[in-house]
Amino acid sequence: MITEPVEQAKRGSAAIGDFIREQREQAQVSMRQLARLAGVSNPYLSQIERGLRKPSAEILQQIAKGLAISAEQLYVRAGILETRTGNPELVTAVLADEGLTERQKQVLLEIYESFRRENAARPDAAAGDAAPPAALPTTDSEEFVDVHHH
Repeated sequence: MITEPVEQAKRGSAAIGDFIREQREQAQVSMRQLARLAGVSNPYLSQIERGLRKPSAEILQQIAKGLAISAEQLYVRAGILETRTGNPELVTAVLADEGLTERQKQVLLEIYESFRRENAARPDAAAGDAAPPAALPTTDSEEFVDVHHH
């Protein structure tokens, strides 16, 4: 039973690889051209297309740019992202943020989705009718204070 998620992940990698190859062929872009456009090596792109490597969200975004398709399409195909009902630009921006780890990106998007589901379930949560947000706690940690600014 433990092998099931592993098999599922392999199928997911193969599916995204097949999709990337199909998109590349439709766009009449060679593997070498796409590798250059995406900023990855030719062997690495080949491994992605053959389902041997699972690309990160950043690599998928670069591949999407190279193919002139939506990064969100690739994220959904790769299983990084479920089809989302929220603002696709927001989702793409979060996934493209190099200052966040993959885990942080997923958590942010999960919170965003949970708020959307919560609001959809409450008829009184229509735009403008929601209660004002609680004040965010403040902190004096160096993370939020520019201690070098004079």
